[in-house]
Amino acid sequence: MRVFDDTTCELGEGAFWHPKRRSFLWFDILGRRLYERGPDGRTEWEMPELTSAMGWIGGGLVLLSGESGLALFDLDRGTRELLAAIAAEDAALRSNDGRADPWGGFWHSTMGKRAEPGAGGIWRWHKDELRHLFRNLTIPNAICFDQPRGLAYFADTASGTVWAQPLDAAGWPAGPHRVFLDLRPEGLNPDGAVTDDQGNLWIALWGAGRVDCVSPEGRRIGSIPAPARQVTCPAFGGPELSALMVTSAWEQMDPAARAADPKAGCCFVTQSTARGLPAPRVMLR
Repeated sequence: MRVFDDTTCELGEGAFWHPKRRSFLWFDILGRRLYERGPDGRTEWEMPELTSAMGWIGGGLVLLSGESGLALFDLDRGTRELLAAIAAEDAALRSNDGRADPWGGFWHSTMGKRAEPGAGGIWRWHKDELRHLFRNLTIPNAICFDQPRGLAYFADTASGTVWAQPLDAAGWPAGPHRVFLDLRPEGLNPDGAVTDDQGNLWIALWGAGRVDCVSPEGRRIGSIPAPARQVTCPAFGGPELSALMVTSAWEQMDPAARAADPKAGCCFVTQSTARGLPAPRVMLR
């Protein structure tokens, strides 16, 4: 991997390729910034709250996953409007991971600002309907989807576990979820994830400095090292959806640790033999 952008985010997250703007976007959650880098150069926006993930709606309009819930944000005008309040009354919580699903919905995770055990959960918003899907998670992560197999994936970084959740024809959970990956024996911490066009899961491993590729059967079939230990979220993009971008963080690093890991917080990119899937559009109605 090479450095794609050398801005050092305290907690880089939410890597996203916008299929219409042809640009990569990402967040510094703790720095309250949204960044975009594309054909017209680099742009940044200051966020009014801790914001962590996005989906695209149309034109310059995107859906943001933030501290107070889901908001509409116009990238061209810089305007923001709350769409759905989610746990907004609890100041101890913030958003963490999030991703649009292939059925037009959006999954949004919450967690304690101090990673309090069991304080987090995952919600789904779909055409004005909001449901609380999973509770008692600590650091919900790795939200992504395999539409042909009718599956959603999600993880709890703190427990070292990734689950697979069967979905019905409308994208709602159908039946119990199952353990897809148990990374505890290896001491690995699953963070953000995305699927490719073969149904493989590409997952960032916080603290291990790499992104692993895992088959739909749960077998590790590849691994790409990154130039920073605390990698957070991958996304496929570029003209052929074969460029893999990865965000990282310097959160909780003291000066000595940062000196030993000088690229911590940067965004990285590499060309992959795999191909991603276009980010699905969020449907408001």
